[in-house]
Amino acid sequence: MTETAGSPKKGRKPAQPSAHPEAPTLPPREAAMEALMRLAAEQPWNDIEVGDIAREAGLSLAELRDLFPSKGAVLGGLARIIDRKVLEDDGSDLAEEPTRERLFDVLMRRLDAMTPYKPALRRIAYALRGDPLSMLALNGVALNSHRYMLAAAGIDTEGPLGRLKLQGVVIAFARVTETWLDDDDPALARTMARLDKEIRSGERFMERAEDARRLAAPFRALGRSLLDRRSNRTRVPDAEDAEPAAQI
Repeated sequence: MTETAGSPKKGRKPAQPSAHPEAPTLPPREAAMEALMRLAAEQPWNDIEVGDIAREAGLSLAELRDLFPSKGAVLGGLARIIDRKVLEDDGSDLAEEPTRERLFDVLMRRLDAMTPYKPALRRIAYALRGDPLSMLALNGVALNSHRYMLAAAGIDTEGPLGRLKLQGVVIAFARVTETWLDDDDPALARTMARLDKEIRSGERFMERAEDARRLAAPFRALGRSLLDRRSNRTRVPDAEDAEPAAQI
């Protein structure tokens, strides 16, 4: 972080972040998330401590602890800000467009909302590639976010196929994000091409999954029928049924 003129080079930083005096006052949760993004854009992810986030956000450690249990949770909280920015954008003009176009628009809007944090996200992504536990936790955050992204595109996520769609779009968007992080072209031509490719691949996969589900439906029905019959044959007699048998 750049030091202001006259500020000490060592010792505790002031309670309010002096490096960003022009920044508007934010709610504490948002202040913590913005602080983390500023820090992550300037220094390695693994060097950032919760105390650094608290000082940068102008919060005490106690206040930060009330808001977030960990640095990773602060990062996860950023996803909710991105979600809101996307969902607040009215996409009703695409209501009559094919599903592919609606999803493409929603996910591009998500990338647009992520753009102010791109330098920080680039460094974080690089740091977390070798951390499977953190990636697993972030996958859970992404599932919650993309459930709403698919809803915004008019795509259902309930049932086995819905859950498959949801995890599929999380994986696809992660691949697109990798391209986006290295795409410095303002037109984002490579990113859009990758997104279009991922959506079309997902469509083909879901068509095959739907075909397999339809073909398997008679076998599932037969299996349920056999299980029901077996259950009826092995049913334990109740007390009234057992008395006559005991008298024979």
